[in-house]
Amino acid sequence: MKYEFDMDKLCPATFSFQVVGGKWNLPLLAVLSESDSIRYNELKRRLGGITATTLTNALKELIAYGIVHREAYMESPLRVEYSLTQSGKELVPLIEAIVAWGGKNMPES
Repeated sequence: MKYEFDMDKLCPATFSFQVVGGKWNLPLLAVLSESDSIRYNELKRRLGGITATTLTNALKELIAYGIVHREAYMESPLRVEYSLTQSGKELVPLIEAIVAWGGKNMPES
């Protein structure tokens, strides 16, 4: 069966996969979804193996997409916390569904 489709209609799907497609984006979103807010060092600790530069870049990217919120508190020392935006929270059930699908369909090794 051959499907007719309009490439322009695939743009939202392409955007969605671009948001979650980065190597560290899914693990980062998973950690952020487990708490209301989390500090940078705790994120780094929970994402074993990620470099500081990679974490910073992934956070900047997700902030630019409107998925993650960065809150800086003017304290000494400066305290910065990250959390999911409403848009980011809407992604959580979709990611859980993808994980469930992968668990059922991933080839056994």
